[in-house]
Amino acid sequence: MRKFLSVAAIALLVCLTANAQQAQWHLIKDKIVTPWAERVNPKDPLPEYPRPMLVRSNNWKNLNGLWSYAITPKTQAEPAKYEGSILVPFAVESALSGVGKTVGKDSLLWYKNTISLPSNMKNKEVLLHFGAVDWQSEVFVNGKSAGKHEGGFDPFTLNITPFLKTGAKQEIIIRVWDPTDDGPQPRGKQVKTPEGIWYTPVTGIWQTVWLEAVPKTYITATKNTPNIDAHTISVSASVENAQAGDQLKVEVLDGATVIAQNKTGAKETSIIRLQNQKLWSINSPFLYNLRVTLLRNNKVVDEVKSYFAMRKISMAPDANGIQRMMLNNNFVFQYGPLDQGWWPDGLYTPPTYEAMIYDIDQLKRMGFNMIRKHIKVEPATYYAYCDKVGMLLWQDMPSGDLGNGWETRPGVLDRATDQNRTPESEGYYRKEWNLIIDALYNYPSIVVWTPFNEAWGQFKTVEITEWTMKKDPTRLVNSASGGNFYPTGHIIDLHNYPHPAMPAPDIFGKKQILVLGEFGGLGLPLEGHTWQTNKNWGYQSFKTSEEMFKKYVTFTDRIAQLIPLGLSAAVYTQTTDVEGEVNGFMTYDRKVEKMPVDKLHEVNTKLYDASLVK
Repeated sequence: MRKFLSVAAIALLVCLTANAQQAQWHLIKDKIVTPWAERVNPKDPLPEYPRPMLVRSNNWKNLNGLWSYAITPKTQAEPAKYEGSILVPFAVESALSGVGKTVGKDSLLWYKNTISLPSNMKNKEVLLHFGAVDWQSEVFVNGKSAGKHEGGFDPFTLNITPFLKTGAKQEIIIRVWDPTDDGPQPRGKQVKTPEGIWYTPVTGIWQTVWLEAVPKTYITATKNTPNIDAHTISVSASVENAQAGDQLKVEVLDGATVIAQNKTGAKETSIIRLQNQKLWSINSPFLYNLRVTLLRNNKVVDEVKSYFAMRKISMAPDANGIQRMMLNNNFVFQYGPLDQGWWPDGLYTPPTYEAMIYDIDQLKRMGFNMIRKHIKVEPATYYAYCDKVGMLLWQDMPSGDLGNGWETRPGVLDRATDQNRTPESEGYYRKEWNLIIDALYNYPSIVVWTPFNEAWGQFKTVEITEWTMKKDPTRLVNSASGGNFYPTGHIIDLHNYPHPAMPAPDIFGKKQILVLGEFGGLGLPLEGHTWQTNKNWGYQSFKTSEEMFKKYVTFTDRIAQLIPLGLSAAVYTQTTDVEGEVNGFMTYDRKVEKMPVDKLHEVNTKLYDASLVK
């Protein structure tokens, strides 16, 4: 009898423990969710290697998973106790975080985790990487501050080696403050009171957190610049703790075969000529592999794997003197959706990698060759997948510190006065835009940088645009998409809802590419698939898919008429519904395609007919 009771007690304890572990996290289902939400494993969310452009795959550890969290008044030094579990890397406001709470400017969000340091990381430099934390963060390791960061869209890294203690167990605490729209920092579409085109706040960790062990001297980044006209790839690297005499060996591989290589000093640039270069294009997105090895006295100190593509984005006049957007020295009409990258269950964070690439694959199936990534930056794996499948990207800078407006006179594009932002506000913008470009420079799918959208916080337009052009002369710069227009940058970009239109061909003396940066926005709310029960909207609403598609076809027909007149690209609003907006090709939960994909493909791909431009 005692033996039976003992076994029963143990079984009960195991059951209670399992139930307690299950109770510490659950998906919040008070709103719609995607099909992938139920597949999220709280023990191993988003397990993919997070940095595909600089790979050391043999000595890293993913720290995504359940952490303890607390929300305290901003004046409180540290939590008296932690409130429960949060699933990293999902923002605290999201359903997938398991918390679903707002924080606000008067409170702090705290994370705590005790991690086990793998034995193969001993006697190495241990780096703690964050894909993105919104917005201001300080990291403590074993009770000591290891570093601070400000910026919600750029990755950052801390060397935590000096703060590690003997033994495997290490305590990490992260303090986050995010004022959302009460602060001057870049924050995109987030507001404390969501409505219309403004969405739920995203506070805290929203991309992968991970550890990496490296040698004392190690490669922190590479910069890969193709030149298809010269048949060369230029590769340089940033090296931490480099010593005199250190060398870099750069090898270019076609698949697994080394086809070219060069060796230089650690601070020098390798310029490697490629025989029979293979160009990256929309229909043939060929990627070369890259291996960069740091040598000291001919011995390997560090080695990373990367990739690059031979592709060129530029502008050139057509027979009528109108500037055209060129890919690999040929005109390619670029057509795609405005894509905001929001998820009903993860907000900024896709529930899984499969969910993230689903959007890109669907847009390919619909016949689009471009995506405008609208005032949000994605995880590195997103850009790598676009590189792989041949999807062109226009990358916006997330807006912030709004205040000024924009003006037009009938028939004339005009400009309003640039906003007078404070030195603090300017500093946040400039710092983050610089870091975003650095982080994304190597991805060949990105062909356009957009510093401003519709005058939202637009300031010192000419200076910021020319700085961006100088920072990256290999891409086109769209100074202000639909915004206050200046004769600067490569592109003049009109927004016009709902019908397609284009800027006047002779604006600013035919010196810029003509683009329709936003149009469309046709709305179709579908019961059971909306974020909210009322106040759903589109720029023009329909009751059936058939009616909406019929209208959409009139839009593509009109674009086909505008291309011979000088239009180089167009952006339709948008990929999916987002919160109260119901103008997506798909519902917010990705469960319904509002228009037939095969028919969309048919009408969209007609726009790439080369005969439209003589």
